[in-house]
Order: sequence, then structure tokens, then C-alpha cells
Amino acid sequence: MTEVKASPLDLPTGILTGDQTFKLFDHARKNGYAIPAFNCTSSSTVNCVLEAARDAKSPIIVQVSTSGAWFYAGKGIKNAGADKKKTLEGSVLGAVAAALHVRTMANFYGVPVVMHSDHCAKKLLPWFDGMLEADEEYFKTYGVPLFSSHMLDLSEEKDEENIEICEKYFKRMSKINLFLEMEIGKTGGEEDGVKHEGSISELFTHPDQIWKVYKTLSPISPNFSIAAAFGNFHGVYKAPDGGNKIKLTPEILAKHQEKILAELKKSGGKVFDAKKPTFLVMHGGSGSEDSEIQTAVSNGVVKMNVDTDTQWAYWDGVHQYYHKNGDRMYKQLGGKNNNDGLPNKKKYDPRAWLRAAEMSMSKRVLGSLTVLGAVGKYAPKEELADGKPVKPYIRAIKAAKSSL
Repeated sequence: MTEVKASPLDLPTGILTGDQTFKLFDHARKNGYAIPAFNCTSSSTVNCVLEAARDAKSPIIVQVSTSGAWFYAGKGIKNAGADKKKTLEGSVLGAVAAALHVRTMANFYGVPVVMHSDHCAKKLLPWFDGMLEADEEYFKTYGVPLFSSHMLDLSEEKDEENIEICEKYFKRMSKINLFLEMEIGKTGGEEDGVKHEGSISELFTHPDQIWKVYKTLSPISPNFSIAAAFGNFHGVYKAPDGGNKIKLTPEILAKHQEKILAELKKSGGKVFDAKKPTFLVMHGGSGSEDSEIQTAVSNGVVKMNVDTDTQWAYWDGVHQYYHKNGDRMYKQLGGKNNNDGLPNKKKYDPRAWLRAAEMSMSKRVLGSLTVLGAVGKYAPKEELADGKPVKPYIRAIKAAKSSL
């Protein structure tokens, strides 16, 4: 990606608020880069992302999906309440646990983090409600929400209902300084049960749809983004025409920005950026060409979701570790084909092969940070007390206390 000399990013380390998320995205918009968002399912995968962001001196987005959050809590926890209704309690609990973990560790890693919840379809609204209640309770005590932002993906509903529900929730969210991501137009493939199997023409959002969203949400708060479809798919798939490449058209994102500018010019509305008035989000970043990603960023994409590629990277770390050490992982003593009696504990210890997974995933996270131009955009400020640096474990304890 073409390097743009960026102005300093003046944000604290740790989980950002909605206003601070706006500030981050505005900095990205003005300086020609975007921030990748990684779906995490465990403290291990969270730490992969934080480690890569620290090493890259970059802001980062950690996000959880409904099933990913449930896995974080433990699949032994039921995802239905006592009345057997699908209350998604396990998903709520896991999302809260992930947010508290990030709150504890992000200051230690020294990076600003957008703590985000991913796709929430209409059938998953109990999950959204539970997280929002947690945000409100946290806000009562600490004056900030537990998360930075949440996503409503009502793209399977009619536009009118989609926008109406987003408006209702956004009014509530704005009162506690949360950021909203919404989706209009349909991203192909499947993400945690949110699935699109319609015509290819539906995979492209029209500028008129974007304007309807913008004119509805912007009077409430500027703290929102729009995931617009431009032929993208979740995951890595064969193209709908049977070929090996899905054709993205990120060039059409410029039309969305032009539509908003034209309408604001007619109405005399406030313009936050003379060329890219709204924040756009790219879903289905896995498997995309660098040139497609860069064109999307140049047209206002400030956030790109990555999941499939990092899932593969995590597994591949284990895979490669096994290829290297597999002979000593068939039994506790001795090799696969010998009985030398030597212990193999250091080989099969989960800390060994999980660390290999983490290193592989962190490398893939760094790849996304690089192609999006986010590397080097953040210089953490050293925390001082009485003129001396605060020890890392003290910073972590302070963050943990603020999460109680």
C-alpha cells in the first residue's frame, strides 16, 4: 500500500469508546489506511492479535461472533435459558468475558483496541440485547461502555425494517458512547448462521440505500459505519460462475460517497470529510487481492474483517508443529517406532503447540496490518507515576480492577 505520512494518532491504550473509535476511523480516513478486525474465539487468539498489533505499532480491532463468543465461554455452558428459549446466554457471557480479558491485557500490550461484536442478525437479537445491557451496567459504574462497538446485520430484512431497527438501537447506544456498524446489501457466503444464497445482483449495495442509512443515523450521532456489499463473500470460495476467483468491484464504493456528498450539498447538511463523508466496512476480506483491498480503502473503507485466513493460519501453526515433532507425540515415552524411554512432555504440552499456532496467526495478522497500511500508525505513551514508568503487571492489575 502507498505510504501516507500520517499525523500522530492521539489515543490511549486499551479499549476505546465510541467517540474514540470515531477518532480512530477519522484518522484512518484522512491518512489513507484501514484497521483489520479479527474474529477471536479464545484468550489465545485474542493474544495473537494483540501481540501482532504491539509489534506493528498499530491500532487493532478484536471482535467476537455469536458462536465464537459461546466457544469463548465454553460449549459446556448452555446457550438457552431455563425456559429453553434461545436466549443466547452462553454467547452473551463469552462476549463479556472476551471484553474483560481485552480490558485487562490491552494496556499491557500497549495498543488502542476497538472491542467489537460481529454479525448480529434479527434472530440473534437476544445476544445483542444481553451485550447492550452489560454495556449499560458497566457505564453506570465507570462512565464508559464495556465494548467499543456492536454490529447489527439485518441485511436479510427489508431495507425499511433494517434501518428502523438500527435507528432504535443506535439511539440507545449513543447515550452510553457506543459505536454502531450496520450492514445493507448482502455479503455472500456464511458467517455464523448469517447466510446468503440469493442472486449475485443482491451482492451489490446501491448508493440510494447508503443515503437512506446515512440520513437516518447521522442526526443521532456520527459514530456509525456501513458495511456495503460490492460482490464480497465471507470465507474463501469458488466464484459463483464456477471460476476460482470472486470478482470484487470496490470502485463502486466511491459512488456511495458521491451520493452522500450530493445530497448533503442540496440540504446544507454537515460534512465530516469533503471526499469520503461516511465510514465504510469491508466484509469477507479473506482471500481478497491486495489491489482490491487498497482500492476499497481509497474509497472510504476504514475497517476490514478477517476470519477464515486467520483460522487457517492458527491451524497451520499446529499442523507444521506436528510435522516437525510428530514422531515424539505418539506416546508419553519414546518415539513412534522406538522405545528409548525419553519423555515427550515438552513436545505434547499444549503450551508448545498452541504457541506455534499463535505465532502463525500473529504472522497472518501482521500481513493484514501491512496491506491495510496500519503498521507504525501508533506510538504508545509510557504510563508514569511519580515520574517513573509504571510496571507492566501494575498496569494490568489497574485495568482488571476497572473491569470489576
